[in-house]
Amino acid sequence: GRARRTGWFDAVIARYAVRVNGLTDLFLTKLDVLSGFDTVPVCVGYEINGRRTDEMPMTQTDFHHAKPIYENLPGWHEDISEVTRFEDLPDAARAYVTTIEEMSGAPVSAVGVGPGRTQTLVINELI
Repeated sequence: GRARRTGWFDAVIARYAVRVNGLTDLFLTKLDVLSGFDTVPVCVGYEINGRRTDEMPMTQTDFHHAKPIYENLPGWHEDISEVTRFEDLPDAARAYVTTIEEMSGAPVSAVGVGPGRTQTLVINELI
Protein backbone atom coordinates (compact mmCIF):
# COMPACT_ATOMS: atom_id res chain seq x y z
CA GLY A 1 0.00 0.00 0.00
CA ARG A 2 0.86 3.64 -0.12
CA ALA A 3 2.97 5.28 2.55
CA ARG A 4 0.95 6.87 5.35
CA ARG A 5 2.94 9.68 6.92
CA THR A 6 1.94 11.02 10.29
CA GLY A 7 3.14 13.31 13.02
CA TRP A 8 2.40 13.98 16.67
CA PHE A 9 -0.83 15.84 17.39
CA ASP A 10 -0.34 19.58 17.93
CA ALA A 11 -3.04 20.68 20.37
CA VAL A 12 -2.01 24.34 20.11
CA ILE A 13 -2.57 24.52 16.34
CA ALA A 14 -5.76 22.45 16.64
CA ARG A 15 -7.21 24.76 19.32
CA TYR A 16 -6.32 27.80 17.19
CA ALA A 17 -7.90 26.24 14.08
CA VAL A 18 -11.09 25.42 16.01
CA ARG A 19 -11.34 29.02 17.26
CA VAL A 20 -10.56 30.95 14.08
CA ASN A 21 -12.46 28.68 11.69
CA GLY A 22 -15.49 27.98 13.86
CA LEU A 23 -14.99 24.23 13.63
CA THR A 24 -17.74 22.25 15.29
CA ASP A 25 -16.27 18.75 14.95
CA LEU A 26 -12.98 17.01 14.23
CA PHE A 27 -12.30 13.86 12.24
CA LEU A 28 -9.20 12.08 13.55
CA THR A 29 -7.46 9.92 10.96
CA LYS A 30 -4.69 7.34 11.16
CA LEU A 31 -5.20 6.40 14.80
CA ASP A 32 -4.01 2.91 13.83
CA VAL A 33 -0.47 4.11 13.06
CA LEU A 34 -0.06 4.98 16.75
CA SER A 35 -0.57 1.34 17.80
CA GLY A 36 2.63 -0.12 19.19
CA PHE A 37 3.96 2.95 20.98
CA ASP A 38 4.49 2.84 24.74
CA THR A 39 3.67 6.55 24.89
CA VAL A 40 2.13 8.96 22.40
CA PRO A 41 3.46 12.53 22.52
CA VAL A 42 1.05 15.46 22.13
CA CYS A 43 2.31 19.00 21.60
CA VAL A 44 0.79 21.11 24.38
CA GLY A 45 2.76 24.33 23.95
CA TYR A 46 5.87 25.92 22.52
CA GLU A 47 9.07 27.37 23.83
CA ILE A 48 9.98 30.58 22.03
CA ASN A 49 13.18 32.35 23.02
CA GLY A 50 13.18 30.65 26.42
CA ARG A 51 9.52 31.45 27.16
CA ARG A 52 6.68 28.93 27.23
CA THR A 53 3.44 29.73 25.48
CA ASP A 54 0.28 27.68 25.08
CA GLU A 55 -0.97 29.90 22.28
CA MET A 56 -0.30 29.93 18.55
CA PRO A 57 2.67 32.18 17.66
CA MET A 58 1.35 35.25 15.84
CA THR A 59 4.50 36.34 14.01
CA GLN A 60 6.45 34.43 11.41
CA THR A 61 9.63 34.93 13.44
CA ASP A 62 8.09 33.45 16.59
CA PHE A 63 6.56 30.60 14.59
CA HIS A 64 9.93 29.65 13.11
CA HIS A 65 11.63 29.80 16.53
CA ALA A 66 8.93 27.77 18.29
CA LYS A 67 10.07 24.47 19.77
CA PRO A 68 7.28 22.03 20.66
CA ILE A 69 6.66 21.04 24.26
CA TYR A 70 5.28 17.52 24.47
CA GLU A 71 3.21 15.68 27.04
CA ASN A 72 3.34 11.90 26.79
CA LEU A 73 0.05 10.04 26.92
CA PRO A 74 -0.14 6.29 27.50
CA GLY A 75 0.15 4.30 24.30
CA TRP A 76 -1.39 0.98 23.28
CA HIS A 77 -0.08 -2.09 21.50
CA GLU A 78 -3.27 -3.67 20.21
CA ASP A 79 -4.03 -3.75 16.48
CA ILE A 80 -7.11 -1.54 16.13
CA SER A 81 -7.56 -1.85 12.37
CA GLU A 82 -10.48 -4.28 12.73
CA VAL A 83 -12.32 -2.34 15.46
CA THR A 84 -15.81 -1.28 14.36
CA ARG A 85 -17.06 0.56 17.45
CA PHE A 86 -15.39 3.36 19.41
CA GLU A 87 -16.22 1.57 22.66
CA ASP A 88 -14.09 -1.40 21.55
CA LEU A 89 -10.87 0.61 21.22
CA PRO A 90 -8.22 0.04 23.91
CA ASP A 91 -8.66 2.28 26.96
CA ALA A 92 -5.53 4.28 26.11
CA ALA A 93 -6.72 4.92 22.53
CA ARG A 94 -10.10 6.16 23.79
CA ALA A 95 -8.33 8.35 26.36
CA TYR A 96 -6.14 9.78 23.57
CA VAL A 97 -9.23 10.77 21.57
CA THR A 98 -10.86 12.29 24.67
CA THR A 99 -7.68 14.27 25.39
CA ILE A 100 -7.69 15.63 21.83
CA GLU A 101 -11.29 16.76 22.33
CA GLU A 102 -10.45 18.49 25.60
CA MET A 103 -7.31 20.17 24.28
CA SER A 104 -8.79 21.31 20.97
CA GLY A 105 -12.18 22.40 22.27
CA ALA A 106 -14.13 20.40 19.68
CA PRO A 107 -15.61 16.90 19.73
CA VAL A 108 -14.03 14.15 17.64
CA SER A 109 -16.94 12.82 15.58
CA ALA A 110 -15.12 10.17 13.56
CA VAL A 111 -11.90 8.19 13.93
CA GLY A 112 -9.97 6.44 11.18
CA VAL A 113 -8.51 3.10 12.28
CA GLY A 114 -6.99 1.99 8.99
CA PRO A 115 -6.29 2.97 5.39
CA GLY A 116 -9.55 1.51 4.05
CA ARG A 117 -12.63 3.60 3.43
CA THR A 118 -14.70 1.39 5.70
CA GLN A 119 -12.21 1.69 8.57
CA THR A 120 -13.84 4.76 10.09
CA LEU A 121 -15.58 4.77 13.45
CA VAL A 122 -18.44 7.25 13.55
CA ILE A 123 -18.84 8.61 17.07
CA ASN A 124 -21.30 11.44 16.40
CA GLU A 125 -23.59 11.27 13.37
CA LEU A 126 -23.39 14.63 11.60
CA ILE A 127 -25.52 13.99 8.55
